[in-house]
Amino acid sequence: MKIIKIHHPLNIEMIRPVDVVLAMGFFDGMHIGHRAVLAAAKTAAQQRDLPLAVLTYDQHPSVVFEAHDQPLQYLTTLGRKYTLLAEQGVDLVYVVNFTAAFSAQSPQQFVDRYLVGLRTQVAVAGFDHTYGAPGMAADMNHLPEYAQGRFTIIEVPEVDIAGIESASRTLRQLIDQGDLKQANKMLTIPYQTSGKVVHGEARGREMGYPTANIETPCQERLPGVGVYIVEMAVNGVWHAGMASIGYNVTFGDNQPKTVEIHLFDFNAIIYGEAIQVRWHHYLRGEIKFSGMAALMAQMEQDELAARTYFAHLSAEEDD
Repeated sequence: MKIIKIHHPLNIEMIRPVDVVLAMGFFDGMHIGHRAVLAAAKTAAQQRDLPLAVLTYDQHPSVVFEAHDQPLQYLTTLGRKYTLLAEQGVDLVYVVNFTAAFSAQSPQQFVDRYLVGLRTQVAVAGFDHTYGAPGMAADMNHLPEYAQGRFTIIEVPEVDIAGIESASRTLRQLIDQGDLKQANKMLTIPYQTSGKVVHGEARGREMGYPTANIETPCQERLPGVGVYIVEMAVNGVWHAGMASIGYNVTFGDNQPKTVEIHLFDFNAIIYGEAIQVRWHHYLRGEIKFSGMAALMAQMEQDELAARTYFAHLSAEEDD
C-alpha cells in the first residue's frame, strides 16, 4: 500500500497518473460502517479493474473548528489506520493535512480540486459524509450536482448493530463507558491501543501479581476506569492477562491514573518495550478495598474469570 501525504493546495505532480475508485472518510475506529464503505469501494474497484484509493485526513476536523482544552484522543491513530486499511485491500492512501485553508474550500472547489484532481472514477462514502466549508450544502445528497457527471457516486447506507448506529461518536461513548461488548461488535475486532512499559510502584509484585505499567500515547483513547480482560503483545507475541485502569484508590487518595496489566504465566523483564493491548471484556469497576489482602482476594477472582473467558474463546475458535 502506497501512502501519499498532501498539504493544501494539492500539487497534481504528486498524484499517481492512474484512475482510481476513491473511498472517502476520516475512518476513526474503522468500525463496521467504515468497513462497509471500503467493501463497496473494493467491489467497484475490482469490477472496473482500478486501484482502490482512500482519501482521509491526518487530524480530526474539529482541530480547526473548535478550541480543545486537552489533546484530541483517537480511536485509531494514523499508524494503526494504515495497518487496518492495508488489511482491507487498499492500494493507495491520500492523507490530507486538515488545515483552515483546506477547510475553507467550497464544496465545488473540493470536488474540482481533489476528487477530480485525484482522478476519481467512482467516489464512495457513507450516507453522512460531508466535505467543503461548514454551513454549505456539502453532503452526499448534493455530490451529484458538484460531480457534473465526471465520476460515479456510491453512497453507503447506515449500518446498525442491534439498533445502534455504527458511528465513531457512538463508539467513543461506548469505549468511555467501558462497554467493550457492544464496542467490539461495532469494531468487528477487539479494541486496540499501544504504549510503552515503564516503572511503577511494584505493589503488584508484592501481592504475587506483577504488573506492567503502561504509558499510553496522549492521543489514544483508553477505555473508562475499571478492570478488564486483555491481551498484550510483547515483541509481536500476544499474551493473555487482565488490566486495571484507575487511581489505585485502595492505597490512598489523589493517586495518579495508571494502566497496569498482569499477564498470565509470564515473567520476562520488559521495561521499555513498545506494546499493543487488545481490550476484550469489562470485568468490574474500580473498588476501594479495606487493604491488600482484600484486594488480592478480588484479583484471584478476576484472574479466574479472565482465564475462563479465554478458555471459552479458544473453544469457540476450535469449533
